[in-house]
Amino acid sequence: MSENDKNEKIEKSDREWRKQLTDEQYYVTREKGTEPPFTGEYESTDKEGTYVCVCCGQPLFSSDTKYHSGSGWPSYWQPIAAENVEMKTDNSHGMRRTEVLCSQCESHLGHVFEDGPKPTGLRYCINSASLKLVDKPEKESAASE
Repeated sequence: MSENDKNEKIEKSDREWRKQLTDEQYYVTREKGTEPPFTGEYESTDKEGTYVCVCCGQPLFSSDTKYHSGSGWPSYWQPIAAENVEMKTDNSHGMRRTEVLCSQCESHLGHVFEDGPKPTGLRYCINSASLKLVDKPEKESAASE
């Protein structure tokens, strides 16, 4: 796959997204919804691996940058690569926030706030429904010990 192919946007019809995703995943990623706090699959998990976009599989966050913020959603202090996420001003619900989107398929992931830990000071507050955890292979885990 060339670098150009990697950066091309993935576009699907509403019908295709609905066929691929669960109702909750569709609501969060395509309709910019939010799962209730403390209910998401990855909110309290400590499993090692890579969190990829549930819609297109693009790597978004690493378990190495995940932390327990107490917010009710999985939180990360930085994405795997800055170019894998896009930021957009969100003025909905009477607030001014920064929305986080997958750069490849424009799925809504959550929001980023400036109250996170060092070294970035950022808290990427991400819906579990927008993610899929790809576990770190056992060999890799054992080799790093």
